[in-house]
Amino acid sequence: MNTRLTSPRALVIALASAGVIGAVGAGAYTSARAVNAPATTTATTAAPAAMVTLPDFSTITSRDGPAVVNISVTGTMKASDDQAAAEIQGIDPDDPMFQFFRRFQGQMNPRGQQQQRDVPVRAEGSGFIVDPNGIIITNAHVVKDAKEVTVKLTDRREFRAKVLGADAKTDIAVLKIDAKNLPVLALGNTKDLKVGEWVLAIGSPFGFENTVTAGVVSAKGRSLPDDSYVPFIQTDVAVNPGNSGGPLLNTRGEVVGINSQIYSRSGGYQGLSFAIPIDVAIQVKDQIVATGKAQHARLGIAVQEVNQAFADSFKLDKPEGALVSNIEKGGPGDKAGLKAGDVIRKVDGQAIVSSGDLPAVIGQQAPGKKVTLEVWRQGERQELQAKLGDASDKPAKVAKADTATGQGKLGLALRPLQPQEKREAGVDGGLLIEDAAGPSAMAGVQAGDVLLAINGTPAQSLEQVREVVAKATNKSVALLIQRGEDKIFVPVRIG
Repeated sequence: MNTRLTSPRALVIALASAGVIGAVGAGAYTSARAVNAPATTTATTAAPAAMVTLPDFSTITSRDGPAVVNISVTGTMKASDDQAAAEIQGIDPDDPMFQFFRRFQGQMNPRGQQQQRDVPVRAEGSGFIVDPNGIIITNAHVVKDAKEVTVKLTDRREFRAKVLGADAKTDIAVLKIDAKNLPVLALGNTKDLKVGEWVLAIGSPFGFENTVTAGVVSAKGRSLPDDSYVPFIQTDVAVNPGNSGGPLLNTRGEVVGINSQIYSRSGGYQGLSFAIPIDVAIQVKDQIVATGKAQHARLGIAVQEVNQAFADSFKLDKPEGALVSNIEKGGPGDKAGLKAGDVIRKVDGQAIVSSGDLPAVIGQQAPGKKVTLEVWRQGERQELQAKLGDASDKPAKVAKADTATGQGKLGLALRPLQPQEKREAGVDGGLLIEDAAGPSAMAGVQAGDVLLAINGTPAQSLEQVREVVAKATNKSVALLIQRGEDKIFVPVRIG
């Protein structure tokens, strides 16, 4: 699961010991020599490996640490009676005593109806100063539902902070404190950041202020399901609840990211942490300082991942791009001429490798901007011009691909839709799936779904579907189905 990094102070401290070992390769050094070589043997001495020294993290910390702040938040949130009981009594819902308080709440509310009430919220996070006059960047989720935000500096001074604005789509918030001549952090460039490069984090994990941890950049441009507007930096830097909003620094002491999330099964650090690129953060910060909010563009489409089965179905050379599964009528994508079954491969020349790349690229553009889309349609490359809309009007939705596939024939029982069924489904054509068996059922197709297209060809008759399947040269076909109001492509193995 992806875990936000804001939490109250922990009462249990996990201690760990660390050692230093020698290694051959980048980031380490060694020497070679002949050992116990016979007098009559001419020993060949290997050239010594290049001396590579580790970054001086102490210098970076002493110089840049004062610009990192601790953030304490108090506020309220709406919660049900059960949730409120757990919060108020401080009892874990899994604790047997929780059931006692739940029954007590039931006595107070004899009708047994769950009611919403305000529950106190206390949280801690981190942030860093980017302007000597008191401008601070942190995560939006750190200050969510906040009624009072307190910023504490390393010199122990505390200030009441004003939230200038928060952008949930990128998880960036900007604070302002009434102070002058504050230390600031230098800002780097995420584009220059390399995978394998040393980085360090400074923050307040579990409330322990100005804690320093270090590691390397594990990957760039990661897409997470719940934050599709951000191409995350993945690192193995140890970050934990309370690190949220703190800076990720390179070895020059420049901010290259903002620590935001961890992937964890335990709720604590397990080797995978994610940071928001500083380029994204500064773009949002500048908008918030100027206008109090951030704007993002949208195409008005739903997309899903292109796996190997889809690549085979659409005759793509490799499984890359964003597969368009649904288009908002009258939206920017519709006006640009996008169709379900198109695979978007580039935006203004920037490659779209995974489906998550598209909303991240589009979301960072300004509403109203015109972009060139390179799409793959019916086995051919085409270019379309799109004028982007405003994401605040109606955010685009990213559909999750169904990766399950089956074997053998299609296994669908189909019939034409009746006029009333077409009106109820809001479609002009298509075939009703009365039964799904074999490979289609294994792929997730269900009775009651509407088959709209197969391999990009509209499904208008049973004969047409049989013809497309018969002519399919690949081992899979792509079915565009509608279930309720949702449309999604499903890859089905046919051989």
